[in-house]
Amino acid sequence: MSDVDLDFQRPERLGFPEIVYGERKSVAQLREIAARHEERGANLLVTRCSAEQVEGLSGDYDPVSRTFVCMRAAPEPQVGLVGVVYAGSSDAPVAREGIVTLRFLGCETREFGDCGVAGVHRLLAHRDALLPCRVLICCAGFEGALPSVLGGIAPQPIIAVPTSVGYGVASGGHAALHGMLASCASGITVMNIDNGCGAAMAAVRILRQLRRG
Repeated sequence: MSDVDLDFQRPERLGFPEIVYGERKSVAQLREIAARHEERGANLLVTRCSAEQVEGLSGDYDPVSRTFVCMRAAPEPQVGLVGVVYAGSSDAPVAREGIVTLRFLGCETREFGDCGVAGVHRLLAHRDALLPCRVLICCAGFEGALPSVLGGIAPQPIIAVPTSVGYGVASGGHAALHGMLASCASGITVMNIDNGCGAAMAAVRILRQLRRG
């Protein structure tokens, strides 16, 4: 028996397809997953995978986000722009995972990099460009202060993502996670550490409800 059981009914049930978590999957498993998607003419996104795991498969690999995408049909466009704000280039892998996921799901995105609070003027310089975004995803490590600052200047729903970036007591993203959970900026949603894909999925759920409203 195969150990691969894919959920191709998810779009009808929830409105978006299953995304495959690639870490620790074997090359054989990913080849089988890709073959089943090809049989159905379905789009495929694999997160947290290496180039070696997807070598030879038809699609595009992004080494920054560690994602593999094979698009066979244009996704249904989501209504509303999603901004992805991140503190520094060390946070880019998590931010890029979110961006790749958003685009896979038909979202228009805008990227705001190198906006860390150690140089807060860099974030403030993007204030006008942030306004058209319906939802904001904010990725930061170290003490995780960026979502609090963003939450003080932007009225949109904000999805904060702690990253496993920082020295010593940053503790693999736990300091950022705790800082975001304790944020004084009311109403911020906080994802798990390094979960850029989950943040993108949350943004899509919000956009779909805004469209229905």
